[in-house]
Amino acid sequence: MSGERKRRLFGGLLELFGRDRLLRSRGLPVLAGTLLSTRGEASGVALARQILDAYGSLGETEKLAFLTYLAEKFGPDPESLDRAIEAYRADPTAAAATALHQAAEPRRQELFRRLNAAPGGTRDLVRMRADLLAALPEHEELAPVEADFVHLFSSWFNSGFLELERIDWSTPAHILEKVMRHEAVHAIESWSDLQRRLDPQDRRCFAFFHPRLVDEPLIFVEVALTAEVPSAIAPLLARRSAAEAPGRATTAVFYSISNTQPGVRGISLGSFLLKRVIEELKRELPGLRTFATLSPVPGLRRWLQRERSHGQSSVLAAGELTALRELDRPDWHEWPPARRALKPVLLASVAEYLLRAKNSQGRPVDPVARLHLDNGARLERVNWLADVSPPAIAQGAGFMVNYVYDPARIVENHEVFANRGEVVASPSVRKLLRSRVRPSAERGASASASRRNTR
Repeated sequence: MSGERKRRLFGGLLELFGRDRLLRSRGLPVLAGTLLSTRGEASGVALARQILDAYGSLGETEKLAFLTYLAEKFGPDPESLDRAIEAYRADPTAAAATALHQAAEPRRQELFRRLNAAPGGTRDLVRMRADLLAALPEHEELAPVEADFVHLFSSWFNSGFLELERIDWSTPAHILEKVMRHEAVHAIESWSDLQRRLDPQDRRCFAFFHPRLVDEPLIFVEVALTAEVPSAIAPLLARRSAAEAPGRATTAVFYSISNTQPGVRGISLGSFLLKRVIEELKRELPGLRTFATLSPVPGLRRWLQRERSHGQSSVLAAGELTALRELDRPDWHEWPPARRALKPVLLASVAEYLLRAKNSQGRPVDPVARLHLDNGARLERVNWLADVSPPAIAQGAGFMVNYVYDPARIVENHEVFANRGEVVASPSVRKLLRSRVRPSAERGASASASRRNTR
């Protein structure tokens, strides 16, 4: 059946039975196939809009079924791929390589491109990827669909397409509401709390917008202009903190970065945002000399719990494991004896966590560390009990760290991290490691003592 006949047939079905009945008959995958065969631009856009509306009306189970169908049935065409492979083997020219590349492209990617042409298509595809990411941990078979989304979104959300805008107290209320709702690091409790973060002369907030997502900030960063790099969050969020005159500030502190769209998670927006904001601040305030973060350590407690879970650790010494039992007290940070016992152990442990703990890809375990180190920042300082809010205590034992962005060293630091996997850190942070007794050293000391006792 020709593509035009398919379009007329399914267009008639939509009118005759209604969208819901067609969906109940499992027609959405067929409509997706029809979209790929449609040649007319106007009819294709209309059909794309119908498919996205239909997908949006599905329940969670039906959405999963559709995404699974895309994974199984919308990959490369096997026959075309086989022919292209044989053609390249017979005549490995540039033209044959191009044909092979085109044949190897999953049909899903062209489907997503055509869906994106519909009015509001970008917004709906971002939501579709959010559904996919939610299902992916329990459905590894969806990984090919995720790979296609990442491939396309990396281009569609390239920094060249993103618009940097300042958010202030005069920004339309519906955008400010989204900033309040999506603040992921330090919750905004009220409109007056938001005003304290946006209105004073020593505060800035910047967001990235995409031209196809009107009034939808993708990611935003909150900035404080200060005279020094802060070691705690409370003074920055204080209700009656005195505003610093911007012209006297020497330091720009990025104290909160929040992604508002789950569907673009993992796409490099934060790195682009910080670099653009640094450039913007340097133009506005030439007196700024230091660009630093005050960042959480959200994975520390989870890492410590894994290391403690079996009563022994290849990283933490036995004495450290014993001291860390104090963490089991909910109010340990308010009890002086527990603080005294834990401080040296936790300082050494957070250094171990940030400098040496790696995930399966050989990158730092901590997601915030990965972001800033990959951007070319330097791990500058570890701050003890810098945030004693319940979430910060539960996730990072109250620690916050400063990453410093030195414009003259950003490229060099990035290359050291990207090419050699080395964490660029200050001597003060590395000194915390040198103060540790590692398990191997402890075992060696115990063995030596045992030998002495048997003589």
